Amino acid sequence: MPKAKKSGKRKKFNYNLDRKKMKKQAIKKCKPRIENSQIRNAWDDKKSTSRNLQDMGLAFDPNRSLPIQKKSLTREDRITKAPVETVTKPYVVNQLEEEANRLQKDSKTLSSDLIEYAQHMIREHKDNLKEMARDEKNYYQDTPKQIKRKLIEYQRCHKEHYNTFMSSLAPQPIDQ
Repeated sequence: MPKAKKSGKRKKFNYNLDRKKMKKQAIKKCKPRIENSQIRNAWDDKKSTSRNLQDMGLAFDPNRSLPIQKKSLTREDRITKAPVETVTKPYVVNQLEEEANRLQKDSKTLSSDLIEYAQHMIREHKDNLKEMARDEKNYYQDTPKQIKRKLIEYQRCHKEHYNTFMSSLAPQPIDQ
């Protein structure tokens, strides 16, 4: 049996590539980008992931951080104790808690067409969903439940707008 042939050409050095730059790019690709700014600023590249998180007061392994009750065969209740670690960067946890406690504004809005549709249905049919389903402006042939969901969504997203619209529909006393 003949031997496997080696490649006839030997590898040549490519002088056009910057090896230092290529190494930096490869290292950058391997390391994931940390999205959270507080953690990214407190991160130390010379330390391991678990050590970095421990210094910030965050858990690397949730199974180790929370004590778990284990029942043995001798019916003695034992609690595995979590290792006590010193937190050198407590400001990270404080900033994360502060960010989590901030109220976020509900940014969901409806299209002007949907608002106009809801107003038309309320104006014409008050609260009769079956009539709304048979209305000629119901182009998408929504069922009464679908229409009800759209009206509730309009009421939830645009409270002030909805309240002013409903107050404009209310019959106003005529003064003579």
